[in-house]
Amino acid sequence: MLIQKPTYGQTYQEFKWDIPKNYNIGVDVCDKWADGSGRLALIHEKSPTDISRYTFDQLKQYSNQFARVLQKAGVGKGDRVGILLAQGVETAIAHIAVYKLGAIAIPLFSLFGIDALQYRLSNSGARVLVTNHEGMEKLADIQESLPRLQAVFNIDAGQSDHHAKAFWPTLQHEAADFTPADTLADDPAVIIYTSGTTGKPKGALHAHRVLPGHLPGVEMSHDFLSGKDRVMWTPADWAWIGGLFDVLMPAWHHGIPVVACRFEKFTAEAAFALMERHQVTHTFLPPTALKMMRHIENPQQRWRLGLRTIASGGESLGLELIEWAKRNLGITINEFYGQTECNMIVSACSALFEPQLGNIGKAVPGHVLDIVDEQGNVLPNGQEGNIGVRTPDPVMFLEYWQNHSPGITPATVLNNGLYGFGGGWQYPVASLRPQWCRHPGRLRGPCPRPSRPP
Repeated sequence: MLIQKPTYGQTYQEFKWDIPKNYNIGVDVCDKWADGSGRLALIHEKSPTDISRYTFDQLKQYSNQFARVLQKAGVGKGDRVGILLAQGVETAIAHIAVYKLGAIAIPLFSLFGIDALQYRLSNSGARVLVTNHEGMEKLADIQESLPRLQAVFNIDAGQSDHHAKAFWPTLQHEAADFTPADTLADDPAVIIYTSGTTGKPKGALHAHRVLPGHLPGVEMSHDFLSGKDRVMWTPADWAWIGGLFDVLMPAWHHGIPVVACRFEKFTAEAAFALMERHQVTHTFLPPTALKMMRHIENPQQRWRLGLRTIASGGESLGLELIEWAKRNLGITINEFYGQTECNMIVSACSALFEPQLGNIGKAVPGHVLDIVDEQGNVLPNGQEGNIGVRTPDPVMFLEYWQNHSPGITPATVLNNGLYGFGGGWQYPVASLRPQWCRHPGRLRGPCPRPSRPP
């Protein structure tokens, strides 16, 4: 989607969104590549000696079969399906099937406690849950409090019982053909819950357009995803927007294989070894992972790595970490910025400009940004404020799902056509110039904008 031009300014100015009216994530990331060629989609590593590979052709068949299973379980367009699983092929199949069905996926972190799980399943009104034995143990304590949960599928079960239906045996009894729902780009596709650091977690409802909305930011943070034989991986769980829409779905949009692995315990040695085994070329490494990995000097002498880009976001990395990556990996880490409600809107890009310490980069092409005060007024250059994002924007969420918090509404008009959302983010019609944005949260303005709306 994003085409590299000689300069950042030209790349930004000449970008135009091209999102069709009718668009479905499942079809885009899977079916369009399933042409019988056996193109590799997923490398699922359960351990270094237990590795399975799946093609787009297989994922299309499995997701078609599971979409039929969900239909028979009463799931229709707009119904919610919880996915309580770590990285793995079943997680991917469930997501693709839900999207192709026109239902709404609810990614759920496998390490959630019982209270966190109960709140999200209850608040979303999930009709179906896909999980494993570990998830079944948690569900046993709360299932009676979830009257709308009608069916559970267990990926670890060899056969169905009164507690849950067996995922694989049930899937394999279905025909492999399925006609995906003709969804609009603006139709709801996924609810991703915030972490809940300021009150109860809020379910950010995103449309199918959230994936193309992510693409420019993902491409910019990975220096345009250039080169052949690309492989992507992240230790970030696919239950979070960073794992799901910064890596898995964008990679498959481009037909790039993804490595799935759930470490029993994350270590720098295990991460480097995994990237060597599968010759990972592009990775999103959260700051916590990078801080663990920087304690290893000269990793290239121990592992034959194929890394080309590293993207990171969530907190400022600092000079020591950035210099470590340059010295030991020959890579300039591209930092990016976003939130669950509106992600990948600011990024560095070493292919276009030299990142500056303490800055997270520039506005991603297609997103119009400015710095605003608490009322949404655009602030003068050099003054601290909040990041503003012009609406409409394809990466922006539709609303907070079933939000009953007093004083917080999905969108509140501030002034001059500006919009404010819960959590301190303001979304205005902005006027911007090509300057740096500063990190985190409260930034110094202004940021760049196109001469006309993108």
